[in-house]
Amino acid sequence: MRFDVKDAIQSGKTVLGIELGSTRIKAVLIGEDNAPIASGSHDWENSYVNNIWTYSLEDIWKGIQDSYQKMAEDVKQQYGVALQTVGAIGFSAMMHGYMAFDKDGELLVPFRTWRNNITEQASKVLTELFNYHIPQRWSIAHLYQAILNQEEHISDIRFQTTLAGYIHWKLTGEKVLGVGEASGVFPIDLNTKNFNQTMINQFNELIEPNNLPWKLDDILPKVLVAGENAGVLTEEGAKLLDVTGELKAGIPLCPPEGDAGTGMVATNSVAKRTGNVSAGTSVFAMVVLEKELSKVYPEIDLVTTPTGNLVAMAHSNNCSSDLNSWVGLFNEFSKAMGMDVDMNKLYGTLYNLALQGDPDCGGLLAYGYLSGEHITHFEEGRPLFVRSSDSNFNLANFMRVHLSTALGALKIGMDILLKQEEVELDVILGHGGLFKTKGVVQSIMAAALNVPVSVMETAGEGGAWGIALLASYLINKSKNETLEEYLSHKVFAEKAGTTVSPVQKDVEGFEQFMKRYTNGLAIERAAVVNLK
Repeated sequence: MRFDVKDAIQSGKTVLGIELGSTRIKAVLIGEDNAPIASGSHDWENSYVNNIWTYSLEDIWKGIQDSYQKMAEDVKQQYGVALQTVGAIGFSAMMHGYMAFDKDGELLVPFRTWRNNITEQASKVLTELFNYHIPQRWSIAHLYQAILNQEEHISDIRFQTTLAGYIHWKLTGEKVLGVGEASGVFPIDLNTKNFNQTMINQFNELIEPNNLPWKLDDILPKVLVAGENAGVLTEEGAKLLDVTGELKAGIPLCPPEGDAGTGMVATNSVAKRTGNVSAGTSVFAMVVLEKELSKVYPEIDLVTTPTGNLVAMAHSNNCSSDLNSWVGLFNEFSKAMGMDVDMNKLYGTLYNLALQGDPDCGGLLAYGYLSGEHITHFEEGRPLFVRSSDSNFNLANFMRVHLSTALGALKIGMDILLKQEEVELDVILGHGGLFKTKGVVQSIMAAALNVPVSVMETAGEGGAWGIALLASYLINKSKNETLEEYLSHKVFAEKAGTTVSPVQKDVEGFEQFMKRYTNGLAIERAAVVNLK
């Protein structure tokens, strides 16, 4: 390394990023060259309570504290020093969802995550009112649905935010959001880089008959762009983050961002004509647009980069969960046969087999809908595997169809952008757990989108690294240096990666699979109805 890590740690020249994903909370400490030097993680899962996908506040803080402590212990073991301060901190988390608080800062109802497809009525009304697509998982859809449902708590709301915004608030006392995260709460005015005031006025008029003691302006966080100061770690916040009491207060924090924004940063895809795909429990593609879309599409969300540039987002609720269950079944089989197989080797073996399968998956069909899927209009899901008597049923095709179907709903959204809107893309950058097995999902993704797919060596660092980079940008940027310039010149200039270009026979095969996928949605609907 070009710098003394131990000295950087002791002098507070490192930067910390923590991201709360759907199955893992990760803390990453980066050095002066913006490369990770220590990390810690905590596994967790959402709960389905009273028909709501949620995480408890206790689990949120337990997970944050555990991931931080493991990272701090990693520092101590590697470098022999205690972590007492850092140059800056950033927090990010799953976007959207609903966290509403009363005047005393108490959570009014359990946290409703992005995974809940329970706001269809609100989504339709608001989309028509604004002439702007409001997805079901957006925070404003959750708020308006609660009003439509006449839920008791709505009169007591004094602050509404996201998971990242909540954590940031508790650690700094500041009620703020990064613009990328805010763009999944309520539409953003691209000129002001703030919530769209015209639409806020429309919403206030809409809810006026309810005689609520607040207006939307009163309860939303302040919007900040990347590079703006978002407050400092308070004494109470330091004790909440580091239960050992080692960490000192006064550390600056960057604006809290969502996992979409940190994914863009972690893949250096914040510039126009670039895009990224994050593939894990859910899968979403982000494409930075050169111009606005010609019309409103229910399958496409419009959000922004952490600097406030327009991004088209195709998001699928389901990706790897059902696939992971199948791999788990093969692991059970291995154990039953007396073989103790390493899970990384098992995943690698099965995924690589998929590349030996037929380009169209041999006529097999699968839906990994563990939960509802908004792109294909399912409120509930039923994982399903189907084949005909003449399908080419073997293990390679079985794995290929499950990897392909993980991208099926996403493909529907991306076809709107690439085929109907003729959006120009130079490259898609992949990151997330599904890309861990080198080359496999890259190849299938390239076939699905007919665009080169790159994966950088740093892609495994994910969103925690992305938010750490945003925190680094806060304190290390030069005067008037844009985020795009900072990433290109100071972070990714020497980063290596691999690119897989689409192969025509695979592109044609994926298109054949998609015909089966769209035609078979009626089978999935029947499964949802008949298997209740």
